[in-house]
Parts: sequence; structure tokens; C-alpha cells
Amino acid sequence: MDHLRLQICLCLFFFTFLPSATLLAQDETSFDILLKGGTIIDGSGKPGFTGDVAIKDDRIVQISPQIKGTARETIPCHGLTIAPGFIDLHNHSDRQIISPLTRANMNYVTQGCSTIVTGNCGSGPVDTGEYYRIIEAAGSGTNVLHLIPQGSLRDEVMGSGQREPTAEEMQKMKALAEKAMQDGAWGMSTGLIYVPSSYAETDELVELAKIVARYQGIYASHIRNESTELLAAVNEALKIGQQAKLPVHISHFKSSGQDAWGLVIRAAAMIDEARKQGQNVTADQYPYIASSTSLGATLIPAWARAGSNKDLVARLEAPETSEKILKAIKSNIEKREEGKAVRIARYSERPDWVGKNLLQIAEKENKSVLDIVLEITRNGGASVVNFSMNEADVRQIMKIDWVATASDGRAYLPGSDRPHPRNYGTFPRKLGYYALQQKVIPLEHAIRSMTGLPADILGLKERGYLRKGDYADIVVFDPRTLIDKATFDHPHQYSDGIRYLFVNGSPAINAGFPTGSLAGKALRHQTAAKEDK
Repeated sequence: MDHLRLQICLCLFFFTFLPSATLLAQDETSFDILLKGGTIIDGSGKPGFTGDVAIKDDRIVQISPQIKGTARETIPCHGLTIAPGFIDLHNHSDRQIISPLTRANMNYVTQGCSTIVTGNCGSGPVDTGEYYRIIEAAGSGTNVLHLIPQGSLRDEVMGSGQREPTAEEMQKMKALAEKAMQDGAWGMSTGLIYVPSSYAETDELVELAKIVARYQGIYASHIRNESTELLAAVNEALKIGQQAKLPVHISHFKSSGQDAWGLVIRAAAMIDEARKQGQNVTADQYPYIASSTSLGATLIPAWARAGSNKDLVARLEAPETSEKILKAIKSNIEKREEGKAVRIARYSERPDWVGKNLLQIAEKENKSVLDIVLEITRNGGASVVNFSMNEADVRQIMKIDWVATASDGRAYLPGSDRPHPRNYGTFPRKLGYYALQQKVIPLEHAIRSMTGLPADILGLKERGYLRKGDYADIVVFDPRTLIDKATFDHPHQYSDGIRYLFVNGSPAINAGFPTGSLAGKALRHQTAAKEDK
């Protein structure tokens, strides 16, 4: 009994007299970073509220109107907006994100992006596992997710010819698609205006999409036509989703060319109807009236581009094909304001042509626009910016709650070319110009379009929202100064207004200055295959 009394007394002593420091430690939680007093917009689309966010290691550990505790670094955020790091659903940094020169992804970090999705438009690395291993070995400025690029996959198995695959080739493509999904790909992309992706018939795409569906991936498509045949192209994408039983995502949703203006609104109504019927369909958009791709894809029909550029030039010279190709090019030039709407972005043979449109170049060279197009084609082609969209269409589409924001750009270093400004300005433009200045959409809607919505589209867990326990991918921006600085004439300009960016809890932007951090990770899709029924 005396022994029991002694134990009780000792317990009371330790509880009463010794634990003051311990109790204080419990009240005064220690964090790595504490963001204080900002407007928290969590990615759900709900109105923001004033509060604090605490980061420990690579996670968000607390979100509250007021957090008590100590931190290695406390950042005052009064007057600033705290949001999830932006997710670029449609990015083309496949080569750049594994290059020592561009893996920091500076032109996206300075836009507030913490995650990008590569493998878009059917182009990119086919071996997803190896691609992820390279990223993991060196790090990257942003997290990276990858899609199976159907065009590159087709080219690896059967080359770039315009023909149907044999049964053996189809099995090889399906095996490569399955391996990519097992290695952590998030779905499959197609680029149905590009060679050789464009040579795949719908049934071929359905067969591959069925593999993706078994692993709960998505089908993302640069659809077969974004002009006067837009509705048929959207219908094909819907059909693939229905037959393969997987979510459909339409890349850079738009109607291109004056004769197609307004069609994207009708296409959106088609998608709304499909969604009402229970189909999972979404899209993304960049907030500009110009697109960008190769001169060939813009003006030359896909059948003429089969094989190499040498093959294309041979068809231009051959009597049996040249007239048909030239007629198509002339028609496409006419539709693009006689060449005025097409501006050279990159062409090594004539750097003095960069930044000028085809009509300007033709007049200066005393040649026809057709002559200029043929000269560029014979010299290997060029990248162009094509002014083809209607501002009213762009504004209307961004109001739709299933349309995400995406850039369709890539990691860049400033140079002498004149790429599309979307590479430097997409996300601040949507927020700063369209939401805050023009009031086209609420800020909460704009933020959701680049955070929670793309995470939901991908099935990406623990990112895209500000939630306790999620990864600390967080952007802090000044709504008074946030804006894109890149223009079509001067595109190599970083955006303003991003004050802080954390990628997996590490600062990529600190007090407005890039850190060069390579804290981004290769994010693998973890879903196991479903059994075929």
C-alpha cells in the first residue's frame, strides 16, 4: 500500500510541477513556415476567408483564421491571396523538364505553377517509367505528371505512314500503353491534326483507350478539327469516351478561324448535354485569341505531311499530288487573312522574318504568300503564331465550370525567337486581367480552374486544394500587381505579382524572387488495373 501511495504522489508531482514547459510546447506548436493573415482561396470555388496556413516538411498541417505557434519562418500575408499552386494540365515541356538548362521551369514557376502535365497532343516520351526516373534523379522546378502520347507510341511501333496497324502492331501498341499505365501515366493523349496521330481511325483510338480505362486514366485529345468541323471532332471524342468507358478531356477548347467563330459555344452545349447524360467530359483553355503550332500543321493538309519533310517536298514536286496540296495551302492562306493572321515565331533560316506575318514577309520579298510558305517548307518548316479566335468566344468559354486553365506552352529561356506569350503569362493573365481587371469571372472561379478542377480531372489526390494533410503546393500572390507581362511582340517577359511559391513545402519563389529550387517530383498514377468484364 505504501508503494502504491508513493507512485500516486510521484505522478501528481510530475503532473503539477514539472510539465509547465511540456504543456507550453503543446500549445506552442512549431512549424517550418507560417503564412499569416492572407485571403485563403482553397481551390473549391468557395469564397475566400482571412486566415493562416502552416507548413511542416512537405505538408499543410494547419489552416485556421488564426494559428498560434512558432515557425522557422513567419510570412506576413496581409493584402495577399493564398491559393493552391497552379496545375498546368496541358504542357509541352517533355524535353525541357529533363534538360539542365530548363528543368527549373522558370517561366512557369514565375506564373505560380507547382505542377505540369506532359505528353500532350500525342507527343512525348513513350517510356513513362524511364522519363519519371530521369526527373527523380535530377529534380525539377515543378511536379510532373505524364500522359501516354499516342502519336509517339504509334510512330515507335509502325512509323509515320498513313495506314492501319496490323494485328501484331496493334498488340504492340496496347502492350506499350499498358506498361506506361503500370509505370504511372495518368491517361493517354492524342494530337489528331499531327502526323502520325492523325492517321489513327476512331476504332484504333478506342482500343488503346480501353487499356487506359482499365487503370482509371483519362483520354485527353487535341481533337481532329478545331475549325468548321469542330462539332464532328467533339462528337468523335465523346464516342471514344463512351465506347472505352473513360473520362474525356478536350485540350485547348476553341473554334479557330472566322468561319468557325461561335461553333465552340455550340460544342460546349453538346458537352453539357453529354454531362447531363452522365458522361465525364471536361476541357481546358488558354486565355488568348491566338494559337501556336508549326506552319505545316497550320496550312498543309495532314495526308501531305506523311513521313518526313523530304517526303512532303517530294509530293510538292510530283505532278500527281502538287496541285492538290497547293490548292489546299492557298485556301488556308485565304482563310487566314491572306497570311496576315500567321506570324513567324521561330525560323532559323531567316531570323529577320521572326515576328513578322506571312503577308508582310511576302510584300518585303516581292513574292506571293504561297511562295514564302513553300520556301519555308522546303527549308524544314517553322513555328508560327496564328491569330484565329474570337475574343467573345474566349470570354464565354472561360465562364464554364468544367473548363480548366492550361497553357499549351513549354519551359523556355529568353531568346531571339518570338513564341506565344502563353509560355510566360497564361495563369496571371487569367487571374490578373480577366478576373481582377475585366471581371469576366470571379477570382474564386479562376483559381478553381487552375487548381481544384484540374486535380479532379486527373484524379490527383492531396494536391489542387488547400487542405490539412495535403502536400504544400501553395502560391501567394498580390492581387494588386498580379499580371502577365509577355506580349506577342515581346513574349520573353516573366509575369509580375507572384510573391511566394512552395513546391512540396520548399520555396520556389521567395519574396518575389525565384530560388532555383528543384523540389518538384515525378507524380505517378497509382491505380491498379480493373478486371475486364
